[in-house]
Amino acid sequence: MPLQARTRLGRLRILAPLGAGGMGEVYRASDSRLGRNVALKVQPPSVTGDAERLERFEREARTVFASAQDETQEAGQGPLSAI
Repeated sequence: MPLQARTRLGRLRILAPLGAGGMGEVYRASDSRLGRNVALKVQPPSVTGDAERLERFEREARTVFASAQDETQEAGQGPLSAI
């Protein structure tokens, strides 16, 4: 089920969809704690019960977060960070 703009998920507020595929949907969101925009990936229910796909998602998240940290440190606060 796609998330609508202005939907709140804890400290995140959905701003707009960025893309969707077999591994989930990605949204631009505003993180009120960090004070910046982030990318939020929402997994379909089929992934949560599949250990292999969940591990793949966790690896991807660690890789993206490490890349975002490097980019943020080099360029200051970037327009989009990953969580």
